[in-house]
Amino acid sequence: MTAPAAELQKAIFVALGGDQALTVLLGGSKIYDHAPTSVAFPYITFGRTSIYDWSTGTESGTEQLFTLHVWSKAKGKKETLDVMEAARACLDGGSLALDEHHLVNMRLEFAEARYDEDLSVHHGLLRYRAVTEEAA
Repeated sequence: MTAPAAELQKAIFVALGGDQALTVLLGGSKIYDHAPTSVAFPYITFGRTSIYDWSTGTESGTEQLFTLHVWSKAKGKKETLDVMEAARACLDGGSLALDEHHLVNMRLEFAEARYDEDLSVHHGLLRYRAVTEEAA
């Protein structure tokens, strides 16, 4: 059986990679678990995932907190904010297709855009909460 967090990340990758508006903003399907060193900005990476047991007496489930990172070298935060909004719009509604699990709900918990002076990049964070159960 596939781990729920791995299955959810795969579904998010497919959804974001297939979103035309996001692909245009990124200049291609630039969504990575770990970005290659030569990738052109902007792009998205998967960040930390925390997994908690969400089981009941009758159902086996998990709560997952996961983060998407948006990276941009543009002047100002507009590009970062636009990419963040496109990713959020793509994931709103939680209609992700999972094979071995059911997505009960998923929502944006936190978003932030800031300039990272150490890296000289604009850095956006999108932190989500998702609850999944094993498929019946």
